[in-house]
Amino acid sequence: MTFGKIASALGASELNQDTWDELESTLLLADVGVEDSLEIVEALQKAAAEKGITRFSDLQIELREQLIKRLDNPEPPDLYPTPYVIMLVGVNGSGKTTTIAKLAKKWTEEHKKVLLVAADTFRAAAVDQLQVWADRLGIHVITGQQDADPGSVAFDGIQASVARNMEVVLVDTAGRLHTRYNLMEELKKVQRVIGKAMPGAPHATWLVLDASTGQNAISQAKAFMEAVQITGIILAKLDTSAKGGMAFAIQRQLHVPILYAGLGETADSLEPFNREAFVDGILEAFQSGTGA
Repeated sequence: MTFGKIASALGASELNQDTWDELESTLLLADVGVEDSLEIVEALQKAAAEKGITRFSDLQIELREQLIKRLDNPEPPDLYPTPYVIMLVGVNGSGKTTTIAKLAKKWTEEHKKVLLVAADTFRAAAVDQLQVWADRLGIHVITGQQDADPGSVAFDGIQASVARNMEVVLVDTAGRLHTRYNLMEELKKVQRVIGKAMPGAPHATWLVLDASTGQNAISQAKAFMEAVQITGIILAKLDTSAKGGMAFAIQRQLHVPILYAGLGETADSLEPFNREAFVDGILEAFQSGTGA
């Protein structure tokens, strides 16, 4: 169920209670969340009554405004002090390591000195993946032995970044199920060790979420927030997800800015999150009736 369903089910329909019930159901199934869904329906009902609107298709502008105002439009991160240390976390398969490479490419092209730290010491493929990207971008990556203590790798990486006068440090951590207490405790330890290596670091802790996971992403975000105090979110795989609605629930429940959107597998397919563009993408599906 997606926003595209609205076009065929509601687009030209007369407004009645069935229409509003169908809209509410569609918003919920698109992962917008209960509170936002109810408020959106109520606001559209009020607009229809005030303006004498009788068809749902004439409420497009109001719907767009209601969706946009529920999202922040964050400023790009100010990468200061130097080196600026960013710790990235997420569950297995969220697209975290690829996202790190995309960030590295972005800042390298802005002529910043970037260092990667492969603190995911349990998945050899993650280290290899980072190394491949580092070689392509011509940047350094700090690695450790497989199954080494991730905290020690992170510590070495921070020290190396200072010695090499780096500007941005991206610390990859092992993907972990948010329900595994021991793994989340280990993540806290990595964060503490980074702080010992450099007081005040990490300067940002970003959570990479797979946009296709829907409402499950909310429970993931809450668990990581409790463990390491997330300061920003990146929505990966947004191009493959017909359900963008979880972004609204994230904003309402966590009050954490969505910083970037991953729109593909290539190194260039990471864009600063823009709420207008995000909502317009949803409404394109709305108008065309596309989506599953």
